Amino acid sequence: MTRPRDFWSRRKAAVQAEAEAEVLVAEDQVIAAQQAELEEKTDADILAEFDLPDPDMLQPGDDVSGFMAKAVPDRLRRRALRRLWRLNPVLANVDGLVDYGEDYTDAACVIENIQTAYQVGKGMLAHIEALAADTEETTDDVVESEADTRTEPEAAPVEPDLVPEPVSAARAEEPEEFDLPPAPRRMTFEFEG
Repeated sequence: MTRPRDFWSRRKAAVQAEAEAEVLVAEDQVIAAQQAELEEKTDADILAEFDLPDPDMLQPGDDVSGFMAKAVPDRLRRRALRRLWRLNPVLANVDGLVDYGEDYTDAACVIENIQTAYQVGKGMLAHIEALAADTEETTDDVVESEADTRTEPEAAPVEPDLVPEPVSAARAEEPEEFDLPPAPRRMTFEFEG
């Protein structure tokens, strides 16, 4: 079992964590101040200061590790990486097997002024209800029109001897054998001892 650390061990660890956090904050402040200074300078001045080549003039095999320093602004780093990706045939020529390389947005196939019956949260329910109501009204109208056009003949008296007896429909016998799924297999292990 592990013993809980005593008070002084926890205190020492907390003080050390505070000191590390202060160092990180100080480094971030220095980098932010350097970035603010570099934002005011032009790209040519920054490249001369860090002794870096023009990122747009990089050739295959040139070293781009100088652009990866924290002090170099992101805009120069991105220009160098963009040039590197264009120069490298492995990165520049996509083979078409990229999963998300195509444009799968709806903007590619949207029809102007499209109207739909779909409602968020309801789906096509209102449209289906309207169709059902229209169908119900038309069937009611057809039933009423048939009732109006039909004249019912007078019913003839039925003699009790002529009324046929109701016949029950015979049920087909179901097969006695059922196709049951196979029983699950269980793994068994044997150990030699």
